[in-house]
Amino acid sequence: MRNGEGRTRGASPASTVSNIDQVSIGNQGWIGDRRATLDGMTTAQAARAATTGRGETRETGEPVLEQAVLEHDVFAQLCPSRAMFAELADKWSMLILMSLVACGPQRFSELQRGVGGVSRKMLTQSLRTLERSGLVRRTVFPETPPRVVYDLLPLGRELAELLGPLGRWTELRTGQMLAAREEFDAAHAPEAE
Repeated sequence: MRNGEGRTRGASPASTVSNIDQVSIGNQGWIGDRRATLDGMTTAQAARAATTGRGETRETGEPVLEQAVLEHDVFAQLCPSRAMFAELADKWSMLILMSLVACGPQRFSELQRGVGGVSRKMLTQSLRTLERSGLVRRTVFPETPPRVVYDLLPLGRELAELLGPLGRWTELRTGQMLAAREEFDAAHAPEAE
């Protein structure tokens, strides 16, 4: 049982998973309030208990990602992971990663056609940011004219594979969300005189 402070009654503060040390616990998934305890386990023990190894599955059949005690917290204002998260959450970055995982290595023009609506400038900036972050590789082939191909690095592939289900969910639920918006707008519209 947890008390309001995020600790189990009788548990020492060392057994509390802090807001920095976010881990996945068994079948519960990610800790929703980011402060939970594991019956007297230290944070490191909780992280090891939650991790069964890459590629294995839990009882629920969900794949288990490698996890470790996290050094960063996207909810902390000054943490560098917040800026990294903001860069990755950019719509163009997400769409570029999803396109590269779905279609494989692509030239600049192929990416621009595949990610409808992105300008050359935004595509260039986003690709540079992704390359700088170690997610995308830019390969220049010594041909005339030079051929440049963009591909995912392992870290980028891992992220892109996580984004795929989000994209599919969005496609499936857009109709419901548009209907909810219409209902909300109708209920909150100023009354005509």
